[in-house]
Amino acid sequence: MADEAPFQFLHNEVIQYIYKSADSGDTEHGGNISTLENMGCRVGQGLKRPLTKDTARFKDELDIMKFVCKDFWTCVFKKQIDNLRTNHQGIYVLQDNKFRLLSQLSAGKQYLEHAPKYLAFSCGLVRGALSNLGVKSIVTAEVSVMPACKFQIMIQKM
Repeated sequence: MADEAPFQFLHNEVIQYIYKSADSGDTEHGGNISTLENMGCRVGQGLKRPLTKDTARFKDELDIMKFVCKDFWTCVFKKQIDNLRTNHQGIYVLQDNKFRLLSQLSAGKQYLEHAPKYLAFSCGLVRGALSNLGVKSIVTAEVSVMPACKFQIMIQKM
């Protein structure tokens, strides 16, 4: 529990820094989400190596997604994904019913508009980890009720 607070604080500070930089004219306002996602992607790529060093080789795409839902998610967010669904055509939906980076925000509908900036880094984390596992993907997130969140992963066939 003690290691959760620094990560959440750092995450919030990074978001504030990116958005304050945009307000002062250092970056375009529309690029904030991309900046956060790209930062997350680089971190996700770095996390893959220590997490998979003692793991058997993955048999298929579904094995990789199970790894993300269990091991990767537990390492980063201290819990497993609550639900994994797939259409078996390259689209996976990961549901976290109490996403810890949203749990600090109020559950009111008026705060839903702020959710994307708190999810962009996490989308990048997943995309980066998958990239280093040999899976090219597009990761998006949506929130309809806080703090529940759905991450949609679309696998791009090479």
